[in-house]
Formats: sequence, C-alpha cells, structure tokens
Amino acid sequence: MAVLPAGSAVPRFTLATAEGGKFTQDAVIGERTLLVFYPFAFSPVCTDQLQLLDEVAEELSSHGVSLVAVSCDASPSQVAFADKLNVSIRQLSDFEPKGDTSKAFGVYFGPGGMSTRALVLTAEDGTLAWTWEGEHPGVLPPISLILEAIADLGW
Repeated sequence: MAVLPAGSAVPRFTLATAEGGKFTQDAVIGERTLLVFYPFAFSPVCTDQLQLLDEVAEELSSHGVSLVAVSCDASPSQVAFADKLNVSIRQLSDFEPKGDTSKAFGVYFGPGGMSTRALVLTAEDGTLAWTWEGEHPGVLPPISLILEAIADLGW
C-alpha cells in the first residue's frame, strides 16, 4: 500500500479527538490542512518529528495551513505524549476501528498495527494537494520538504 497521490479526493474518514469528539473529512474541506501520520507516541523519531513541527506551526499557519497529528495510539496516550513534549499540535486517534483512516489514506502497516510515517496536505477543494511517505518509519522528513511543497503550491 502507498499513500494516496496528489490530486486524489480526500477520503471519507473519522478520527477521535482528545475531547471525545470526532474529526472527519468535513473538517478539512475548505481548509488547508497538514495531516501528519506517525507510527507511535513516545518513539524516538516521532518525538523529534513532533517537536520540529511544533517549532514551525506558526509559519505553517501564516500560509493558511493547520496542523494535525494522526496515529493509531489511543487518545490518552497521544495526550500524554503531547503533554510530555509540551507541543500544541492537535492529536487525532486512529485507534478504533484500528487504522481505518490510515488505511483510507494508504498509510497503514498491518503487521505493526500502525501508520507509516506520511505527510498529507489537503487543499480547500477537498483534494490532496501534496503527499509524502517515508520508505520506512525511521525516516524523519525534513521540515524544508513541507515548506518547499507549500511554496510550490503557491500558498
């Protein structure tokens, strides 16, 4: 399985929020959103990735891009992870049903029960504007990759 390509429609999905609500595809329609799929809370590369992303969250926002992080961890684990890192990135859980949203985006790794490391920029029109997937979970994408994609999109 591979991440959906740019130009694809945002698939239907439902993720759990830390507050007990739902975050669906409707939340990204009409918005520019960076969905950051990461394998596991508290893992070393995910820790580095979320800290780096938190440092550029304001810059992303200045381009009209909101930032959300998605993993197959349960919401309490994600909240503890974000609290420990002192990051403000909104955490969305793909825990139950396990990996359904990751599967919809083509980024679920069944043998590990986790998302692969992937980045998905959605456009206001409900399409995927840009996507990236690491060749393995240990690959930390440079922030410049995201900023270059945003520049290339003219955002």
